[in-house]
Amino acid sequence: MKMTAYITGADRGLGLALAKVFLEKGFKVFAGRFMENWPELDELKAVHGEDLDIITLDVTEQQSVDAAANHIKEQAGRLDILINNAGIFKDRSGDLFGEFHYEDMMKLIDTNTFGPLRVSQSVVPLLMNSDCKILANISSEAGSLTDSWRKKEYGYCMSKAALNMQLTIMQNQLKDYGIKVMAFHPGYVKSYIMGDFNHEATINAAESANGIVTEILKLPAIDEHMYIDYQGNKINW
Repeated sequence: MKMTAYITGADRGLGLALAKVFLEKGFKVFAGRFMENWPELDELKAVHGEDLDIITLDVTEQQSVDAAANHIKEQAGRLDILINNAGIFKDRSGDLFGEFHYEDMMKLIDTNTFGPLRVSQSVVPLLMNSDCKILANISSEAGSLTDSWRKKEYGYCMSKAALNMQLTIMQNQLKDYGIKVMAFHPGYVKSYIMGDFNHEATINAAESANGIVTEILKLPAIDEHMYIDYQGNKINW
């Protein structure tokens, strides 16, 4: 049976690029789609057929998350690699000399922090059935406490810092079960994470995706906390 990968937020940008890389490497890919009207996954499906299974997914809704996990269980019975990629950036959180937009910040945290937790919990039993057992997450250097430099973007940075803490706790718990937890800074990627396409970014999604998949398939040591960029360089927690 083909190796399996589950990618959330696979509609476009980095998530779509990750799906393409895994398909090119012969994986069965389960692609979580939030934006039903975005055509690129359907175009990819026309090329790869049954190797690409598109799943409707909203990581902020538990029922949607559970339905996706049940679908993967029914279709494959196991999961080799999870990539929690779904996330949002558009940050109107405000600053200390203006007004904080707490509802916007809560949306960021619900999507970027609780979203991966919901998805990870839903598929841990499927990862347990695999010999590979990789639980990868798209974090950001914005979540680093050591290297924090920003003077704004409170909501986004807090959501990624909380995600990083989540992943260290997961690694502490899951290493005894053979599951490897990884956190990636994908680089400054040309994508739609800010809403509109970001032409000012420095790398394209394909470059980032290829690097991330390369690092994942190295199957790193189970007992190391891994917070790295798409080129394998360590990021300070």
